[in-house]
Amino acid sequence: MSEHTEQTERAFQKQPNITAKHGRWTKNVGLGFKTPKEASQGHYIDKKCPFVGDVQIRGRILKGIVKSAKMKRTVIIRRDFLHYVSKYQRYEKRHKNFAAHLSPAFRIQEGDQVVCGECRPLSKTVRYNVLAITRSKSSNVAASKSFGKF
Repeated sequence: MSEHTEQTERAFQKQPNITAKHGRWTKNVGLGFKTPKEASQGHYIDKKCPFVGDVQIRGRILKGIVKSAKMKRTVIIRRDFLHYVSKYQRYEKRHKNFAAHLSPAFRIQEGDQVVCGECRPLSKTVRYNVLAITRSKSSNVAASKSFGKF
């Protein structure tokens, strides 16, 4: 068994109101995002996962690059954008970081580009959930710190 399929919490984790004969309960989050195979065939329990938990995706859908994956089930996403300065009639590069919950159904590394959906507040700083991994940039850390708009 992998680390994501074992019971790692002190209390026994299980999906609520699901009996053994029905199997694993999954849902479609909608908006054109497919449920990963690991979510339907895996054995992990995550109540904050949009595919097997009780979290609804609503509001904004954001793209960004994974900057840090050091926390347990949480990643830091970097979003690059251009800000117009009217005095000089030019654009300047800016970025924002935000935290997103990462379901155990996904395997990501720093530098991967992900799509996140807004949900209810999951913790003090986390208000987004990773829905898909679109592509992997170069695997070094310098790529996650560079401006990725162009």
